[in-house]
Amino acid sequence: MPSLKDIRNRVRSVKNTQKITRAMKLVAAAKLRRAQEAVQASRPFAVKMKETVASLLSAVDAESDPLFRVAEAPDRILLVPMTSNRGLCGGFNANLIRRVEVFRRENKDAFGSIEVSPIGRKGIGHFQRREVPSAIDLSALDPNAPIESAPKLAAELVRMFTSGEVDEVYLAFNEFKSALTQEVVFQRLLPLSTDGLDGGDEAAEGPERENIYEPDEETLLRAILPQFIEGQVLRAMLESNASEQGARMTAMDNATNNASDLIDKLSLQMNRARQAAITTELMEITSGAEALKG
Repeated sequence: MPSLKDIRNRVRSVKNTQKITRAMKLVAAAKLRRAQEAVQASRPFAVKMKETVASLLSAVDAESDPLFRVAEAPDRILLVPMTSNRGLCGGFNANLIRRVEVFRRENKDAFGSIEVSPIGRKGIGHFQRREVPSAIDLSALDPNAPIESAPKLAAELVRMFTSGEVDEVYLAFNEFKSALTQEVVFQRLLPLSTDGLDGGDEAAEGPERENIYEPDEETLLRAILPQFIEGQVLRAMLESNASEQGARMTAMDNATNNASDLIDKLSLQMNRARQAAITTELMEITSGAEALKG
């Protein structure tokens, strides 16, 4: 049985840890609120961009644009998982990495090669240790700075696809549902598909109108599509960032509650040890007094 001093030191250590987890929970909650606001603010732009692309596609042959080029037999696939730089966020990274590994295992015979180029130090470290081939180094991109990182990532992915270095590009990220729930999503970014580019339900609610474009629709489409892809990448990074903060807030809340439970158990153990020590001392004093009488 540990000594009374050891138990007191343990209680002190757990209390210090609890202070840290409580502070991290508050910081994550503040960041989560800002991340949710960023996700909500990006949605109107995404809807309007989708409507514009759908309108242009109705007047232009989509197959004429290289971003819609579909390989007859896709051989080289690029996965871009969006992980975090830091841990202590529950299963945020583990769930995403597990899904990527399952995707690679289930599709290893369907494609010639499946390369993984993660964002975030946690994903980079995991796949480097397992020597998984990577098409591009994305270690310079900060997953917590979507506004700065998304344009660079989108431009590089478009370049790799149009040059023929890869046949398909997938984004893997945690989609934010709530602070308690995040869902791993695989989204094919390239090649683009006309499926789903109908303007969405939001477009159907408004009055139908004929848009007048200048210059011609094909020129505008070629200029807008890279921005559309950038918007898709930005949305994924914003969702991932909000999911990370939600997962970290939940994990730190659970850690704080567990620390409270552990402190209660250790305090009970400490009180029992102190009572046992007092009882032992009383017995020794009584025994000594009886010995002196005898």
